[in-house]
Amino acid sequence: MTQAEGRARVEADAAARGLDVEFVERPAADSLEQAAVLLGLSAQDIVKTLVVRRHTPDGTPNQYLFALIPGDRQISWAKLRAVVGVNKLSLPSPELALDATGYERGTITPLGSASPWPIYADQAIVGTRIAMGAGAHGYSAFVDADALIAAFDATVADISS
Repeated sequence: MTQAEGRARVEADAAARGLDVEFVERPAADSLEQAAVLLGLSAQDIVKTLVVRRHTPDGTPNQYLFALIPGDRQISWAKLRAVVGVNKLSLPSPELALDATGYERGTITPLGSASPWPIYADQAIVGTRIAMGAGAHGYSAFVDADALIAAFDATVADISS
């Protein structure tokens, strides 16, 4: 998939959900912190969309979820396991995340993802306007976090530290 196709998928899904998303072009960034500086934001204003693999007791393979975490925080595995109700979670390889979402790391977003999975949003993003992956390198998607949460019926919980 090309960069243009990735961004087009994000735009189409946002429109279908009635979400107002602003796309901002920016130079390539080597880190979330560098992207924040380029956008004139703090790291907490950029939300990481993490693909997380659920390991179920019955061994059902490749069950995933999205975790939305502020850029200045880390996922709390213990908190997320408790909310999801499983004993084991892990991050898949970049290749598996790409296969599962259609997006490369650094561009991943639930918008337009090749697979619709449950979304768990950290409570710290509630009530804010966030920047997140836009499906293509060199872009950020700005969206109202509450509208995003509502559009996906996401679970909001304390899942970071």
